[in-house]
Amino acid sequence: MPHGERIAQYLLSIEAVRLSLNPPFTWTSGLKSPIYCDNRMIYSHPDARDFIVSALSNRVKNLHIPADVIAGTATAAIGWGALVADRLKLPFVYVRSQTKEHGAKKRIEGDLKPDQHIVVVEDLISTAKSSASTVEALRDEGKCYVSDIVSIFSYELIAGLEKAREMKVRLHPLATLSMLLQTALTDDRIAETDVQMIEDFSKDPENWGKKNGF
Repeated sequence: MPHGERIAQYLLSIEAVRLSLNPPFTWTSGLKSPIYCDNRMIYSHPDARDFIVSALSNRVKNLHIPADVIAGTATAAIGWGALVADRLKLPFVYVRSQTKEHGAKKRIEGDLKPDQHIVVVEDLISTAKSSASTVEALRDEGKCYVSDIVSIFSYELIAGLEKAREMKVRLHPLATLSMLLQTALTDDRIAETDVQMIEDFSKDPENWGKKNGF
């Protein structure tokens, strides 16, 4: 079984990813969505956690440029980044969402030297705004090189793909929305008539709720 499909099954079975058309979920941003992802759930399931850490680590090892350091984005990806760094025996740093207001007043936590190649580990890619902010901090404050972001899951939003191109980074999700929908369909978790409606969300998330009467 391909890794993406296996991971999609894990995400669905432990309800790290949930699907609901009616009622939809409401994201923090206010968007109405037929899908909700909380990869923190994986931490509580050792089999899924171990498989995903192995998959993330292998993806990092197979990148075109060897990683000198692993970085995680606070707070959701700190754990995943640390687990991957431990598995690969690499240094680890994490990047705050905002500059710390006291002490050294920095965003990057850890011992980071200039000119190193950093691989960012994320739990989830949606619009990629937080990922882009992390990359900017590593490049500007850390004076390091960042060309790749490895994540557990991607909603495949157009905004996320465009942001990655703008930042000149490659996205490497282990599982994607399209993989997850195919797995959910195969496992009879959703009806075939629901697939297109959920896929439409990734194409136009801002207007999906209004178009569907939510």
